[in-house]
Amino acid sequence: MNTNETLYRLALTQLPGIGVGHAHNLLQAAGNATVLFEHRKELPDILPDIPVRLIQAFDHPEVLRRCEAELSFAEKNRIACLTEEDEAYPSRLRECNDAPLVLFYKGTADLNRRHVISMVGTRNATDYGKDLCLRFVRELKERLPDAIIVSGLAYGIDIHAHRAALQYGLDTIGVLAHGLDRIYPFVHRNTASEMTLHGGLLTEFMSGTNPDKQNFVKRNRIVAGISDATIVVESAKKGGSLITAEIAESYHRDCFAFPGRVGDVFSEGCNYLISANRAVLLQSAEELVKAMNWDCPKELPSAIQRQLFPELNPEEARIVQIMRKYPEGIQVNSLVVESNIAITGMTGILFELELKGVVKSLAGGMYRLI
Repeated sequence: MNTNETLYRLALTQLPGIGVGHAHNLLQAAGNATVLFEHRKELPDILPDIPVRLIQAFDHPEVLRRCEAELSFAEKNRIACLTEEDEAYPSRLRECNDAPLVLFYKGTADLNRRHVISMVGTRNATDYGKDLCLRFVRELKERLPDAIIVSGLAYGIDIHAHRAALQYGLDTIGVLAHGLDRIYPFVHRNTASEMTLHGGLLTEFMSGTNPDKQNFVKRNRIVAGISDATIVVESAKKGGSLITAEIAESYHRDCFAFPGRVGDVFSEGCNYLISANRAVLLQSAEELVKAMNWDCPKELPSAIQRQLFPELNPEEARIVQIMRKYPEGIQVNSLVVESNIAITGMTGILFELELKGVVKSLAGGMYRLI
């Protein structure tokens, strides 16, 4: 994406009175942010239904100056500025209606890796929770060596999930509630530095942003949206982990929870999620792989490799070609990532393929060739 459009999209997120929802609506209506800023005086003609207060919001030149400085800061510090139009932008997150317009990323891992898992939990991790992190990540490395572990770099389960990933050789992404000019908490700076070489740090916040309470709630939606599944390791009755699980559910993503002993304060949240059918009970990485139908794909017999469906249109044929690599089935989110087709288009394609008797829908958002 050109520099001006990136600048304007970033500025759109900083204008007073324009939140993520309004920003998405304005972009959809205008086609791009450049039109909104460079033709703001003509906005009543371009967008007849736009409220006056939104037009007035564009008269803040200091916002553009601040965003120009931010892009210079990012370039100087080798930070990638990703918009939804960029190929490197997380495809899973792009399908969420409140996805950030711009993400700042410093790291080496592909954010569109085939298997992305979030691990969240209490800041007061017990020995039980710490052991779960180590054991689960070790098992996961054996079964899914390409998996990425996502968490929030906070005290407790978050930092132990990151460190377990680094220890066993999995890439790990830390989603921050502040800008990339600092690390919070500061004591995690060495781990964060290592993560930029074996994963990365991701945020929607510009430099100079403080890690205020409301930012952690915003951060949680990225943790949930960037992943195929969210795992709650330990949690009390209330806390950010349950919020993340709720957001994951709203995104139609899978949620899992490790059970704990009855009466343990920091297992009450997990036990509630399981008993309320808000999360699947999880005991091992093997169970996760099976539940997500992530078993290692096998090659189809050569007799099936030929083109069987000459009546398919190009997009349908493309989806079938991808699905041939996964005879046990593939998740719709993974199809979106591999094909780079938006979820709205993907659901329509899969529906047509079902009608043609080419694919079959399975539990958990899975599809496989018939």
